Parts: sequence; structure tokens; C-alpha cells
Amino acid sequence: MKKTVVLYPGLGVGHLVPMVEVAKLFLKHGLAVTLALVEPQVKSTDFSAAVARARASNPSVDFHVLPSPPADSNPDSGPRHHVVKVILPPPAVLPSPPAAMNAPLRDFLRSLPAVHALVLDMFCVDAQDVAAELKLPVYYSFASAAGDLAIFLNLPSKFASNTAKVKELGDSIITFPGVPPFKASELPSEVIADDEALVYVLRMFQRMAEAKGILINSFDSLEKPALSALSEGLCVPGRATPPVYCIGPLVSGGGDKEHECLRWLDAQPDQSVVFLSFGSLGTFTSKQLEEIAIGLEKSGERFLWVVRSPRSPDQKHGDPLPEPDLEALMPEGFLEKTKDRGLVVKSWAPQVEVLRHRATGAFMTHCGWNSTLEGITAGLPLLCWPLYAEQKVNKVHIVEGMKLGVEMRGYNEEVVKAEEVEEKVRWVMALQEGGSSNLAFAQFLKDVDVKLVNLLNAGFSF
Repeated sequence: MKKTVVLYPGLGVGHLVPMVEVAKLFLKHGLAVTLALVEPQVKSTDFSAAVARARASNPSVDFHVLPSPPADSNPDSGPRHHVVKVILPPPAVLPSPPAAMNAPLRDFLRSLPAVHALVLDMFCVDAQDVAAELKLPVYYSFASAAGDLAIFLNLPSKFASNTAKVKELGDSIITFPGVPPFKASELPSEVIADDEALVYVLRMFQRMAEAKGILINSFDSLEKPALSALSEGLCVPGRATPPVYCIGPLVSGGGDKEHECLRWLDAQPDQSVVFLSFGSLGTFTSKQLEEIAIGLEKSGERFLWVVRSPRSPDQKHGDPLPEPDLEALMPEGFLEKTKDRGLVVKSWAPQVEVLRHRATGAFMTHCGWNSTLEGITAGLPLLCWPLYAEQKVNKVHIVEGMKLGVEMRGYNEEVVKAEEVEEKVRWVMALQEGGSSNLAFAQFLKDVDVKLVNLLNAGFSF
């Protein structure tokens, strides 16, 4: 009988997708894999569609949906609810209390004939109690950068005795082992502003340090300083650091290969198109969409842009959005004027296939880690426009550490101006056309590409 590993992902497409990639890696090593999913209390079309795609493309993985416990009478109360809302905008109303979420997981694990290990999402630390009760070894799948892990594991020792200090730091420069210095304001802003949320985060990463090991979707040549800091124990002073296993780059694929945007790309010259996409939860105001459109039009460059409807003030992250009305959202005449060199796609595009297409030359991204890896492994320079969660810190890694991207100025203000969009799009396309604006940047991309080829040829071990 094969050894069985149960994976327990957090809520949200951004955490389901990398966990599915981990599942596929376990399958290659001859293990049986089950994904235990929490049934959302409120249905989300994005999450449901992602689960359906994952099931269809991975028939060897057993997807088991756990029953959702009843929502408590005040779902917005308590630091656990709040921190999950602000760091991981969920595809449902806020999750149930930890004890209630643990019960269906415990029952399911007990129903299986044998479980070799439990792999938890970083937001599922309370399930560690279930594993201890059932005497199962616990590993974590960390769905972001090694640099983020270095920061978050170091947070408890840095701020546990004085959580109020974080708010007072403002734009002061802070340092963590293995990552470039950055402004304190680039930490997840809602956690900085809320003492209860920060207390929960500190507890979360204290518990993660108790695991048998942490699996991370990265690789040494991309994040060597952070990985060295982790392996040397610099991030968890005074305690043993769990082993960190680099299992990346794991990049999903198998999207809609017949999508209209791929046929459109087929007709474009090599490396001539800027791809703009901001994740499954990324939305902009109507004003910001207008500024992006004006900037793209003035740039004169080819573009492929995924547009989602603006979120109304009473909508939560993950609530279903209507299909965007492009005629209403775009400036008058924009679609007609740019139809020969641009394509605007409603709501979704097969991102990995677009990024790997020969015609794509650059990627404007929200800096979610999945998207970041997809862009890097496609050999593309990144235009960094972080929106929420740890994405501002990811921007620091990309721009200051890896030097594989540039920042969209004004991303942390009310609106990024059309002039900034125009300037950065022109700059990055001049780079692809052999311009001299940043030869070091281009050389670094080539170096990483060579390392990736060598890594992929060597295979993975952990």
C-alpha cells in the first residue's frame, strides 16, 4: 500500500494552486495524495472554478471537501477572523473558529486507513493540534517567497514583547536576516494597524517553527541570501529552525490552450506584448482602470490586459464580480483606437500559457508569489504593482534582491498615473528590443534562465 500524504490548503485560489503543485510532486515520488478542502460558507465562483480545473487536470489526486462548520453569530469578531481577512482575502465569509474547523479534519483523518504525514498551509496552524492528537508528523507548505518566510519567522523574536512598536515605525527602514532592508510600511498594512491581528500572526509563525519541516516553492539561485539565513538559524534565534526544503520552481499549467488571447498572441511579433494581470482577487477602481488605459494608449506598445470589474464598497474580497462592461469602463474610443495592437480580456486568461508565449515580452503583476514565479520562469522582466497581503514585501525581493523587476511608482497611493504606466511600459519594451536602458537587468535574466534550465534538467529532491 502506498504511503498517503494529506494536504490541507488554506482558503483562496492563491493557496489552492501551489498546494496542487505540491500534490503533483508527491505523486511523482510514488505517494498517494489527498487534498482536504474546507467547504466555503458562501460560494465563490473563482474558487469553485479553480477546484473544478484542479480535479479535471489531476485525476490521480483525491479531492475531499470537508463539511463547513456553522458560522458563528459574529463572524467578524476575533483576531483570527481579522488576520485571515487582511492577509488572505478568502473566497467566502470569514472562516469558522479553529476548534470548529479542526473537528471535520480530525474525523476525516481518522477515517483513512493510514496517513504518513499532514502538510498544512501556513494559515492552518491550528490544525497542528489535530496532528499532535493523532500523532502525525506535520510539515508546512509555505505559499510565498523564502524571503517572506525569513521575515515572518523572525517577527516573533523582533516584536513579541512590544507589538505597539510596529505601528510607530512608519516608513522607518527595518532589517531582517537574508533580505534587503525595506520600509516598515511595506509589511502587510492591516496587520501593522491592528494589535490583535499582529498577535495572531506572531503566534502563527511561532507555531510554524515547531513543524518537522517547511516546503517552499523557490530555488537556491533565486533566493540564496534568504535560504542561507534560514538554514543557519538566523531567523529563529534561540530555537531550532525546522528544515526548509526548496521544491521549486513549481509552476502550474494546463490552462485553456484555445483561449482567444492565445490566438491573438500568435499574430504578434516575438517579445512585443506587455501582459497585465493582477491575480484572482486583484481589482481596481474605475478611475485607476482609466489611467491604465490612457497610459497603454500613449505608450504605443502592444498589450494584453486582463480586466476585472471594480469592487463596490459593500463587496468583500472573494465575492463574485459581474462580468466587466468594457465599453463603460474604458475611456471613450480606447478599444477602437488600440484594437490593432492591444487586446482587453474579461476577468481571466490562461496566465502561464500567456507568459510562456513567444510574443510576450514583459509582465505587469501584483507580485503574488505564484505569478512572480510564473513570470520569472518564463524569463520575463516584471513591472511590480503590489495590491495587498505580502505583495509589497515580494516587490522588495523582486526589485531590490533579485533585481528582476521595477516598481510602479505610486502603487501605494490612491492612483498610479497614466504617465507612469506609459513610461514603464515603454522602458521595459525598449529593454526587450535591445535598448541600453539596463543591460545588467537583461544579463541577470539570462543568468537566471540558464540556472533554471540546469535545475530542471537535474530534477528535484527533498
